[in-house]
Formats: sequence, structure tokens, C-alpha cells
Amino acid sequence: MTPIELLFERSGLPTYGIQAPLAVRYGGDFGLARPGLYANFVASVDGIVALPGPRDSGQVISGANEPDRFVMALLRATADAVIIGAGTFRKMKGAFLRAEAIFPEARKGFADLRRKLGLRVHPLLVVVTGSGRIAPSQPALGDALIVTTPAGERNLRGKLPPGARVAVLESAPFASRSLTKLLAAEGLEVLLAEGGPSLVGPLLRDGLVDELFLTSSPLLFGRMAGSRRKTLVDGVDLGGRALDLLSVRRHQSHLFLRYRVLGAPNPPT
Repeated sequence: MTPIELLFERSGLPTYGIQAPLAVRYGGDFGLARPGLYANFVASVDGIVALPGPRDSGQVISGANEPDRFVMALLRATADAVIIGAGTFRKMKGAFLRAEAIFPEARKGFADLRRKLGLRVHPLLVVVTGSGRIAPSQPALGDALIVTTPAGERNLRGKLPPGARVAVLESAPFASRSLTKLLAAEGLEVLLAEGGPSLVGPLLRDGLVDELFLTSSPLLFGRMAGSRRKTLVDGVDLGGRALDLLSVRRHQSHLFLRYRVLGAPNPPT
């Protein structure tokens, strides 16, 4: 891929001193503060991030954009855990949420970066499901923590592959603070939330997301009455939560935006 172009970046952001092949692709150095919870989405210009149907929404909305895959992989390469909801997990169809799975061309660079940061070989997959109605045969569950309810645990009991673990919270939808406290107790400091909108919405509402990485894809989808297409936040009123722009990058007509999520909503107008 041709390098991503840096247009703007706030001074003082954390940096890892990433190796040259990664830095050239990204258009500069990269880093995340620890601890922190980071959300990553690709959205169309009209704000759609999730589409109904079996296809991977991110691939469709990004137009299978190579730089978008690279940014997603770079985030995974620095995360302790990747958090997804059951709907996102069902669309994975056996895929692994690892850096080299989405951008194999930089496999060595990602592995070197994780070693430099003292991280385990791969980020832990965290699947959040109230019902437990997920395919237990998916190979990605062999290195996963499944957060579910007592009923969900009963549905999964005896069906999961070796290496999968289950953590039980009392009710769904889960209190987002209970989820993050559970993961903190696991020693997981850098959390990457990749979807879907119903999972990330409560985390944003409760002020738990530190930064949002948003790829703006030059596509328009539209929404009709009763449409199951979802925007970035679904089912939660955020009251005008403010964002602070940290960086802007560009690759052709795709924009790569990084925001700090501020703690209090703007007053209604």
C-alpha cells in the first residue's frame, strides 16, 4: 500500500517508537496511553457503521480499503484485549481478531512491536453475549474470554474448546462498568472495542471510552424507515458528547480520524 498521509496531529500524544516499516505506512509514530479503552470503527459519510446480513460490515463500508485494514491491525497489535459483541462475533466466520489476520503483510513488524511492549503473543478476544447463543466451534474461541449471564453460561457449558474461559455477570444488558472492572481484574489495560454499536454505546454513555478511532469512508448508504442499518452509537442518548480532535490522516478519499472523548455532554440546543 502507499503510505497514509499525515494532515494534522496534536503534539504530546504517546509514542512507541514503532519500527520504520510500520511508521512509513502509518505516516508517523504511534502510541496509546495505558490504561485506556479505545474504540475503532469505519463509517460511511452518512454515518453507517453496521449493515444487516451475513457479510462483514466493516469490509463493505470501507470498500475493503487496505489502509483501513492496516490501521485496524496496528491498533490490535498494541492492545491487551479486543472486545466485541455477539453480533460481530457471528459475522467473523472463523476469523481471528489479530493484527496479522487483517494485514498479513506487516506480520513481522506487529510481532516485534508486541514483544517490545511486553505483550502476550496475541490480544485476548473478549466476546460479550447475554444469551450465550454463539457458535462454540469457532476456532477464535480457543483463546477467548466469554462474558455472559448465568443463562448464557448454561447454554455454553461443555461446548467450548480448550482455552476458552467464561466470566459470568448477573444480567444483560450488562452494566458497562461491571464489564470494564472485570477486564481490569484480568490485568487487561489497553482495551480495543471493535463493535458493534450496541456494545460501544453504553461504554460511551458511561464515560469509559478514552479515544475513538474513526475511518471515514467515501460512501453513502442511506437509511429507510425500519432499516436495520446502524450508526456509530445505537440505542443510547449521548446528549451531544464532545470530542477533541487528536489527528487526521488521509489516503486518497478515506480519512483516518482520532478523537479524545470528553467527559461531559454539551448542553442541549
